[in-house]
Amino acid sequence: MHDPRVLLDPSTDAVRKLARRGFALDVTSLEKLLSRRNSAIQRGDEARAESKRVAAAVKSAGRGGDPQERDALVSRARELKGIVSAAEDEHRELEAELQDFLLGVPNLPSDDLPDGASDEDAELVRTWGEPPTLDFTPLDHVDLGEKLGILDLPRATKLAGPRFAILRGKGAALERAIARYLLDLHTERHGYVEWSVPTLVNRVTMTGTGQLPKFEQDLFKTGVADRELYLIPTAEVPLTNLHAKETLAVEDLPLAYTAHTPCFRSEAGSYGRDTRGLIRLHEFSKVELVRIVEAERSRDELEVLLSHAEAAMQGLGLAYRVVRLAAGDIGFSAEFTYDIEVWLPGQQKYREISSVSDFGTFQARRAGIRTKAKDGARGFAATLNGSGLPVGRTLVAILEQGQRADGSVRIPDALVPYTGFTELTP
Repeated sequence: MHDPRVLLDPSTDAVRKLARRGFALDVTSLEKLLSRRNSAIQRGDEARAESKRVAAAVKSAGRGGDPQERDALVSRARELKGIVSAAEDEHRELEAELQDFLLGVPNLPSDDLPDGASDEDAELVRTWGEPPTLDFTPLDHVDLGEKLGILDLPRATKLAGPRFAILRGKGAALERAIARYLLDLHTERHGYVEWSVPTLVNRVTMTGTGQLPKFEQDLFKTGVADRELYLIPTAEVPLTNLHAKETLAVEDLPLAYTAHTPCFRSEAGSYGRDTRGLIRLHEFSKVELVRIVEAERSRDELEVLLSHAEAAMQGLGLAYRVVRLAAGDIGFSAEFTYDIEVWLPGQQKYREISSVSDFGTFQARRAGIRTKAKDGARGFAATLNGSGLPVGRTLVAILEQGQRADGSVRIPDALVPYTGFTELTP
């Protein structure tokens, strides 16, 4: 979360930066909250200091002093105790109000991002691979999956409602193979440590990475008795919060973590968008990449993280492009985001398959992830995360880019050792 003094510092230019992402910072309310909180702190400190002096005077007056003077001092001591208590109560209330205010302020977008608020405003960085040239009308992944007998959406709807999917036979095997390939790639070649983490987490954990309080309507929530738990929207949440309220030695950084987990999103407000097939589901699986680094190295580490996600795409031979998102289109906690967009012949367009983001110190401040250098210097870590990759969307891309005129689908060579088959046939 932000330091309010930094937000109010003119050199930070927070109002302009936040306006680029469509957020109007209420400077007047922030200044009033900060002033009232500081005033309450000052009143409490002054009353405590006077209370110590009065206590000493009462003690002296008790040694043969004027009884009336002593009674007046005792009365003042009681009065000061009430002032301290009232100041502490007001401080707690104002601190909570200030924290609620700050929790709703998104990260400051980098000036390196283009202006705009939609994917149409993104800037092309580079492309890789040639979209397959097909001499037939390509099918989308839903028609392909049904013809191949590997995708069953009606039964998924029967079990859980819309926006769920069932994969069967070689489809389920392909899904498992993609996850295994991605985990092996990132742990063996890129040096990530694999974790098995909970998919149910508490409110504090969700708040640490920025999902709460702003996006509660997008989360699936559950609980037993008085326990309140949320289903994770991505493994970024538990992986980043592994070090919440911890101080990390700078010499141990960067930390590189990965996990393959189910992910759950209500997709509130997205009705009518990608409701067909595997693109936008309530439950899907993903291999996530998280890096915790020194703050001054976060942008360099973002390029490293991006290269790892791209390596996964290249290893599968999937044509894609990298774009730099517009300032108004990045996530709440991000200050800079690249999207990797894969070519889908069935839609005749590039679609997002991975987002790779630099959060700066924003999440670390919220989660309390600090650093300490050998010389004793302290600060906050920077956090980064990216999809490396989502299994469902990767399967979509494999089906659509690998389709043939006879309805069969070629399996990428990198996956054959994991699947045991080279193609899917109707």
